[in-house]
Amino acid sequence: MLVRIDAVAICATDLEIIHAGSPASIQGGLPFNKNFTPGHEYMGTVAALGPDVDEFRIGERVSVEIHAGCGQCKRCRQGMYTSCLNYGKPEKGHRANGFTTDGGFAEYAVNHINTLARVPDSMSDAEATLVVTAGTSMYGLTELGGLVVGESVVVIGPGPIGLLAVAVAKALGASPVILTGTRNKRLAIGQELGADRVININDEDAVAVVKQLTGGIGADYVVECAGTEATLNQAIHMTNRGGKICLAAFPHEAATLDIAHLVRNNIYAYGIRGEGRSATHRAMELMAAKRFDATRIHTHTFPLADLPTALRYARDRVDDAIKVVVTTRKAGAIARVAE
Repeated sequence: MLVRIDAVAICATDLEIIHAGSPASIQGGLPFNKNFTPGHEYMGTVAALGPDVDEFRIGERVSVEIHAGCGQCKRCRQGMYTSCLNYGKPEKGHRANGFTTDGGFAEYAVNHINTLARVPDSMSDAEATLVVTAGTSMYGLTELGGLVVGESVVVIGPGPIGLLAVAVAKALGASPVILTGTRNKRLAIGQELGADRVININDEDAVAVVKQLTGGIGADYVVECAGTEATLNQAIHMTNRGGKICLAAFPHEAATLDIAHLVRNNIYAYGIRGEGRSATHRAMELMAAKRFDATRIHTHTFPLADLPTALRYARDRVDDAIKVVVTTRKAGAIARVAE
């Protein structure tokens, strides 16, 4: 299907791709000088249908999931299309918008129907761009087991994925939900999204506080969204015996970790990539039902013509930017929600 892109959010990974190339891979290498278009958190309006497509109608609003696996490898048949064994091979049918195929910093994009979810009329364009971020958080909790009602969940790192991980965990009934970080403004947003307790790790020992809040045993689940050696080890030591850790961040350097503690305590660690197992659809349902307000992380909006400025705001965190949204509609069509 051809999608007219109405809005696209900027992800930290977009900035990495623009400045370093990786983790994008085009024709087996870095994307530079290959007419590649980055951007992967977008939504829009169905503009044209491919042959035999009758699942959608022209004019419908849709959000777009990043990954479409090849559909034929072992992992795709298991529903693990973000781990497609033909990753980066468009000739095999694999697509990852903004990573291995063209993305959303554009006016139009072609997408497989499997990557689309309808956007309800009650949802703004800006909010619809956040479905991918919420879907990544949902995927992490899905891989940890999915049933988190009454379970303790710690989220490390109040970036966009971490903040929406708090929201999703709370919407799924987790208790308590604990958020750790270093920026008080971000931690305050986490409280608005449902965190029962926030910990500024500059002021408190996160491991000690988590154990105190969980009767001395540690958390059932930890979602690690910071990706530093220190926070990775905090995750290991704040998880209870038999608990689970989701590794949702891209660490920039190799880390020395207390693997012996993982083994002795039968702690499980899961790496995730993207928003697999149709997690965006479940996230969309929670957002459409107003189970949480994802727009709390949307801070700035720019028209597509001002994309360089939007990228600078996201990169340098100008004016405390968290999620910056770029729109092809008039700049006033998506309201700035930062207060």
